Amino acid sequence: MSTSSVLYDHPGPRARVRNVVLTLVFGVALAALLWWVYRKFDEAGQWEARLWQPFTESATWTQFIWPGLRATLQAAAVGMLLSLVFGIVFAVGRLSEHRWISIPAGAVVEFFRAVPLLLMIFFVFYGVPFLIQGPVPAFWAVVIGLTLYNGSVLAEAFRAGIHAVPGGQAEAAYAIGMRKSQVMQLILLPQAARAMLPVIVSQLVVLLKDTALGYIVAYPELLQRGVNDLAANRGNIVAAAIVVAAIYIVINSLLTWFAGWLSARTQRRAFRAPRPTAAGPAPSSDATVVEPQG
Repeated sequence: MSTSSVLYDHPGPRARVRNVVLTLVFGVALAALLWWVYRKFDEAGQWEARLWQPFTESATWTQFIWPGLRATLQAAAVGMLLSLVFGIVFAVGRLSEHRWISIPAGAVVEFFRAVPLLLMIFFVFYGVPFLIQGPVPAFWAVVIGLTLYNGSVLAEAFRAGIHAVPGGQAEAAYAIGMRKSQVMQLILLPQAARAMLPVIVSQLVVLLKDTALGYIVAYPELLQRGVNDLAANRGNIVAAAIVVAAIYIVINSLLTWFAGWLSARTQRRAFRAPRPTAAGPAPSSDATVVEPQG
């Protein structure tokens, strides 16, 4: 039996009726809100064709939208990779039995979680050059800020996921002679990552949106190029903002869909029962089983 089936209690007839009623009420309320917004924009003339005409021209997409989107995806991709590495390293560091490792790791995580991301990007771009006696590119100022902040949040997510793994998993691994590094790498981290996948994906979506803060150091990301620069040169700022918001929604929806697909795939592999052997029935697929070696 899967964990989700244990934690989720199927609603009865009255609960189903209540859910349908609440869904209809909130649906009508949302539709009314969208209609009100549409009418207000219409009264202000924001739906006039001349304001949207620049988005029918290829130059708008090739000179503004696509360069900004490419810069956003580049910073987000590098930031996601480094944040995951940062999160894993510092989560393991905080769980270390050596205080000279766990205390500094905890201090780093708590510090960068507390400092606003915008301030970190600003400091890396304007403050670090005084320390290294050289300029810091806007790309790396954004990436480093994203890595430090989101990596610290992910470190706590990984640490919570590792604590959530049943203690018998590690005890069984130690019993067959595994070292602590092997237990962490082969037993705890894979299960923690699977359990905390929704939290990890949510933070990566936040990271993607946070690339918009690169405007503070003039990084040419999607918001800067697709809204500020485009509105100043070719179009209306409201129309540009709506188009850019739609692009962000599509990208984040694709990322969420990919995470759901990956989660379903890993769960199928985790709960797939192995074939029975001549030695006896196959072990239960509800938990990870550690086989003794030799």
